[in-house]
Formats: sequence, C-alpha cells, structure tokens
Amino acid sequence: MPQEAAQTYEYGVDVAADDIDEMGHVNNAVYLKWVQVAVLRHWHRLVPKEVVAAHLWVALKHEICYRHPAFLHDHVIVKVVLEKLLGARAFYKTMINRGDDILAEVESCWCCLDAVTKKPVRLARDIVARFLPSEAPRHC
Repeated sequence: MPQEAAQTYEYGVDVAADDIDEMGHVNNAVYLKWVQVAVLRHWHRLVPKEVVAAHLWVALKHEICYRHPAFLHDHVIVKVVLEKLLGARAFYKTMINRGDDILAEVESCWCCLDAVTKKPVRLARDIVARFLPSEAPRHC
C-alpha cells in the first residue's frame, strides 16, 4: 500500500435531518462525530482485528475551523490524514468538503489506550509501519 494511502481515509456522508440544528444547518457536534468515524475507520482498515480489540482511542483535543455550513441533503466528503504518531498519541488532520468547498478543517490529537488497563500505550513498530510506512524498521 502506498504511504499516502496508508495515512489517509475518506468517506462520503449524506446530511440527514438529525444532523440539522435550530439554525437550519449541520450542528457543530456532528462534525466531530464525522471526524471520530473517520479516525476509527482508518484504524480498523489497517490493523488486524485482534489489535483493534486490544486498543481503544480517545480524543484529547480537537481544533475546528468552520468555513461554510452544510445543509440537509448535502453530500460531504470527510478525509482524514494521519500526520504523525508520537508515543501513544496520534495527530490527525481532517477536511470536510462539499464539492470544491471546504466546510471545515479539524486538527485533532488522539491517545491510544490498552483496552484492559485503560492506560496509554505505544503502538508496536509493526503496527506503526502499517500507518506510516516510512517509520518501518529497516534491516541492514
């Protein structure tokens, strides 16, 4: 898998009535839901089921820049890019677009937890290499 493909995940969403707030556009919390779905699907796509079962991800921080609102029946694309892994933390950038319009940009930091102890845990090198092939251990 090319490095860019391993670092990214995208999916489409059709805005539903439940996504709309009293102002007539997508509620801010829905954008965060879309980010979470993208990050977790990215994780699930690249690692074996037993590794997924042994780890949990929690959001530590989201920074959102809203550019344009989304409305009922819009089709949006959510694209997440893993920018780096540092210890137990993963840093993602997510773009939410409607056609050529950027609706929102989100920078987020996530922490990997051991599913049993609920304590932060670093990912094994072979797992990191699935996300960031340039980080794969090199053999002499």
